[in-house]
This record gives sequence, C-alpha cells and structure tokens, in this order.
Amino acid sequence: MTIQSPRVEIACDESGFSGTNLLDPASPVITHASVNLAVPEAAEVVAVLRSRFRRRVEYKSNHLLQPEQRPALEWFLTALRGRAHVNLIDKPGYVAARVLELFTEEPSYGAGTSLGRDHSEAVCALRQRTVFLTAFVDLTRTKRLRHIDHDAIDQFFATMPADLPALREVTSARVEEVMVRLIDGDPAYPPPLEPLVPALAETLLFWSAGERSVAVVHDEQSALTPGRVARLGAFLAEAVFPAPPPLRSFVQVDSRDDPRVQVADLLAGIALRRTPKVNESLAPYL
Repeated sequence: MTIQSPRVEIACDESGFSGTNLLDPASPVITHASVNLAVPEAAEVVAVLRSRFRRRVEYKSNHLLQPEQRPALEWFLTALRGRAHVNLIDKPGYVAARVLELFTEEPSYGAGTSLGRDHSEAVCALRQRTVFLTAFVDLTRTKRLRHIDHDAIDQFFATMPADLPALREVTSARVEEVMVRLIDGDPAYPPPLEPLVPALAETLLFWSAGERSVAVVHDEQSALTPGRVARLGAFLAEAVFPAPPPLRSFVQVDSRDDPRVQVADLLAGIALRRTPKVNESLAPYL
C-alpha cells in the first residue's frame, strides 16, 4: 500500500485485550486495528452500517459476522481497502518472547517488535509450556509489589524447561536484578505484560513506512500511559533516524466520540473472531 500524504493521522482500537491475564485459553489472540480515514469518511461508514442494521445504539463486530450480514461485512472490508491495517498478537507467543527479552537482553522498547531480536525458534518451543509461562506472568506481575517475591522466583526456576538452550542464559542473579528494576519502576524497562505497547510500535512502523510521521488517535487504554508512549516514540525516532520520527502525536479518546475509532473497533473485532469464510477478505489487512 502506498500512502501519499507526508503526514498521516490514524485511529486505533483493539480487541481481545485482557490485561495481564495473557494465558487465558479462551482468548489467545489480541488484534490491534488502525484506519486512515477522515472523520467524515468514517462517519459515513458508520451511518451506512447503522442503516443496514437499523440500530441507533453502538454495535459490535459480532453483528457483522452473522451469516445473514455477509454482504454488509464484504461492503465494510471493501470500503477500507488500502486504508486499514491489523496487527495480530499471539498471547502465549508474546509471553514466551518476553521471558527471553527480559532475562537475556538489555531493556528496549524494541522488544516484541520487528526491531528487536528474533526469538521465533525458541518461542515456538516455549509457547506450549503453559506452567512455565504462568510462573513467568506471576513473577512479573509487579503492580503494588514493593519487594522481590522469592517464592515466585523459586517457582519460575522450578518450572523452567531444562531442554531449551535459549534459557541457559537465564540466571538467578539476572532475574533478581531485573525484578528489582521492575519493582522500582525503572523507565528503561518496557512493561513486560502489556502487548499493546509493541502493537502500537508495529502500527507506527507500518504507517510511517520510513517516510513520514504519524498522528495517532486511540481508544482509551490504561496500558498506553503518557510515559510509555513518550518512551516508545523516542526509541522509534532513534531507531529509524535519519527518517522522520514515526510518532508525531498521540491522544486517547472515548470511542463513542470518534467514528474513526468505532471503525477500527469493528475491524479489530472482525479480525479477532475471523472464520475461515472471511479469512480471504481479511488477508489484505493482516
């Protein structure tokens, strides 16, 4: 896709976000959708869908995924052709990668993005080790924690697979050092259990395309704090220099007040709940 404007404003929303409960088998994926539409364009899309559904209240993607609404779904996806993008985040894979990024590397806001190290081989081996990944999540859930939880560290090492070479670099000393910095709120460390941060990074890299800066309007998300967004923006600017900084501005809004975010919400929900019948139609966006 070619984006002609040197300045782009996108609207974003997600579906499937479950906070730090990243290993719920009923919700294994998060989708982060973005659309490049002007407010009047998005309002027209919403108005057309409302007229088809004859609904005056907010509706969700499950309405569009009803079999009898297939024509409306196809119209919606066609209307967004070349104007939308979706990131899919596999939650178990994300957690598996975070083990390696947190305990074998220096902290970076490139972790979990295409700018970070490729841990795909180890992730494939780790993502099914649910007991170990659960111990990692329990260990790194540091909100309201003031001191190292040595029992959580012991459980982490007790469940660590002994047959994976990638984990040989994970030592007790390194884990304790990282945990102290996480508990102290070291700003150099990206949040280990917030996949929306790398999802936003990938979205910015896609729309900026190494040529432009992007203004973001996002549905309200507690994970995307001003500090985290600022640090992510600074990291990306340094990573792509001398290209323009990918992030120009970032504001959060109530989705009910912005039709562009409503459209992004619908697209994220469709991608999350996609069925084999709609995979082909969704392929250009994923």
